[in-house]
Amino acid sequence: MDFPATLMYSKEHEWVRVEGSRAYIGITDFAQDELGDVVYVDLPEVGATLTQGASFGSVESVKTVSELYAPVSGQVVEVNERLADEPELVNSSPYDEGWMIVVEMTRPEELDGLLSKDAYREMIGQA
Repeated sequence: MDFPATLMYSKEHEWVRVEGSRAYIGITDFAQDELGDVVYVDLPEVGATLTQGASFGSVESVKTVSELYAPVSGQVVEVNERLADEPELVNSSPYDEGWMIVVEMTRPEELDGLLSKDAYREMIGQA
C-alpha cells in the first residue's frame, strides 16, 4: 500500500495535501482497499463550511457506506466532479485523480493534530 510522505493523515483515514492555505482531501489507499469497489461518492457543495471532525459526506462501496470526516475546518472551494461519473477513481488513484474536495482552511493550526506517514502506518498496523 502507498502512503506518500508529502501528505498528512487523519485517524479516520482521510489524507490532506496542503497547497498554501488550501487543503486537498481524499481517503487513503488503506481506506479504499478496506471499502472495496467504490460505487458512489456523496460530497458537499462548493461554499459549504466544514468543521474539523464533522462528517462532510460519504463513500458507498459494494460492501458498505462509510462517512467522510473533515480533517480540517474551512470552506469548500472545489469538488472533484469526476467522481460523480467515475467513483472508481477513489480505488484506482486515491491520491491523485480520486481526490474529493479542496478546502480553504480557516484554522491551519489543526494540521498539527494530523498524522505523519509513519504514524499513520503504525496506527493501521503496517509499520
